[in-house]
Amino acid sequence: MPAQPFTTVSGRAAAMREDNIDTDIIFPARFLLITARAGLGEYAFHDRRFAADGSEIAGYVLNDKRFADAPVIVAGANFGSGSSREQAVWALLGLGTRAVISASFGEIFQSNCMRNGIVPIVLPEAQVAALMDLAEQGAAFTVDLEAQELRVEGLPPIAFAIPAERRLALLNGWDETDQIVNQYSTDIDAFEVRQRQTQPWLYAEEPA
Repeated sequence: MPAQPFTTVSGRAAAMREDNIDTDIIFPARFLLITARAGLGEYAFHDRRFAADGSEIAGYVLNDKRFADAPVIVAGANFGSGSSREQAVWALLGLGTRAVISASFGEIFQSNCMRNGIVPIVLPEAQVAALMDLAEQGAAFTVDLEAQELRVEGLPPIAFAIPAERRLALLNGWDETDQIVNQYSTDIDAFEVRQRQTQPWLYAEEPA
């Protein structure tokens, strides 16, 4: 499933103050046998959102109608730590999440976010704490990837950094294959021409 191009995303932000929210919290292991990528949003944070009888747990941020469809999460440190399950990112996408702000991320989770169309924004802890306060008040957040700027009601613009190649892929909705083809297609074509000339036996004969 190709990622959606990311330019600017605006909306409310869901604040999750807890540190060390790992991938098992985001996407519990018992759901890993589900093979379809679509629809995983219903399992995101499942055990925080639902009681054993399936009823919603009152007070959880994603059960608050103000934040149920929030495109941004502001989270405690070390968000997405734990196992490397990519389903955690797919589940966030299924919720409608397009950006996560934290002081730090699990390394593999952070990479998986960028590969799948979610922008992981790293900011100092004090700044993240201030953003959580504003998120809980219902402030509007805008993530502008082109400008690499976060804009929040009541604050001056906040700069953030995404590696250049990852940013290009996010802006265009490219996966790794798309990025190689779009950035290096001329080199690939030139290599094939040379190889056909020097190693023609590698290529099946083409009909006249």
